[in-house]
Amino acid sequence: MKLPDKILNVVDMFSKVPGIGEKTALRNVLKITTWEPRELMAFSEALRNLAEIQSCKECGAYSDDEICLICSNEKRKHCGDLCVVESITDCLAIERSNQFHGVYHILGGVLNPLLGIGPSELKLDVLEKRVRELGVENLILAISPSVEGDATCGYIKSILPESVSVDRIGFGIPMGGNLDYLDSMTISKALENKRKV
Repeated sequence: MKLPDKILNVVDMFSKVPGIGEKTALRNVLKITTWEPRELMAFSEALRNLAEIQSCKECGAYSDDEICLICSNEKRKHCGDLCVVESITDCLAIERSNQFHGVYHILGGVLNPLLGIGPSELKLDVLEKRVRELGVENLILAISPSVEGDATCGYIKSILPESVSVDRIGFGIPMGGNLDYLDSMTISKALENKRKV
């Protein structure tokens, strides 16, 4: 049985979302077809509005305004702490922890010369400028532990003034993790990040 093109087109678009295969997309679209016309219009309007989304001119996070709520918060802006992350999802994860009270800088990736991603693509000059303008004292690198991530961290440290304290978040064994099930890289990082008890 061939479904109408209107349905197949939406299934095709849903399939482009990471983690959603064709079957899941089809199930979701068939469920959506049962919605009231006003719900469908509200859904399509919400999706259309994504085309107009803007990024914060300071940190790069999505925002309704030119400057996001975090960067416009004077207390956070002037606390002297800045956390550098690869992506907006990393920023959201750290915010959910409620343990960091400074501002963020979202790189949008890591250095990878093979893919043509250098310092200018990540706008590392903008990061350096922000560090100086905000008077950052403590910079936290929340960048994933990989060859590219390590290279990015090394480069960032090299462009910052020596007065800035640079730390990298710890990586290793998750709470409740069992050593038997962990890969050697995770155990290696956990040993690197050990601390006194």
